[in-house]
Amino acid sequence: MLCFEDFPVGRRFDFPSRTMTAEEIVAFATEFDPQPMHIDEAAGKAGVLGGLAASGWHTSAVMMRMLCESYIDRTAGEGSPGVQSMEWKRPVLAGDTLSGHCRVTEARTSRSRPEIGIVRFVAEVTNQRGETVAVCDYANMIRVKAGEASADAHG
Repeated sequence: MLCFEDFPVGRRFDFPSRTMTAEEIVAFATEFDPQPMHIDEAAGKAGVLGGLAASGWHTSAVMMRMLCESYIDRTAGEGSPGVQSMEWKRPVLAGDTLSGHCRVTEARTSRSRPEIGIVRFVAEVTNQRGETVAVCDYANMIRVKAGEASADAHG
């Protein structure tokens, strides 16, 4: 189980790849974001996105799955205090294969709960051409190893 001490500034976690299918794009959008460019290929091609495009929220959900598979599922996590920013840089089209990574940008123990570390990350998702499609700046709360709490761990 990964604890706060396992997340020094600069540590990188690579994401597994995932190919986005037209079927899953339409299914997600039909349920959660039923705009024409997400549910109708002709509407997607006629618009600025250039084809049937995943909702940004779908891309974010896929990013969350990638985060879970790359580190969260094996972390002593206590949730998240929030997301600083979420940017959708390019459309994700049916057939795109996504991958990426996240990197620790800040790590400190909580002032009010020193048994919890707050670790800030920037995640970047790219397509098969290496183009950035999404960037997220967020934080996780992660348990400190027993007996190792300190007010200024990791700087």
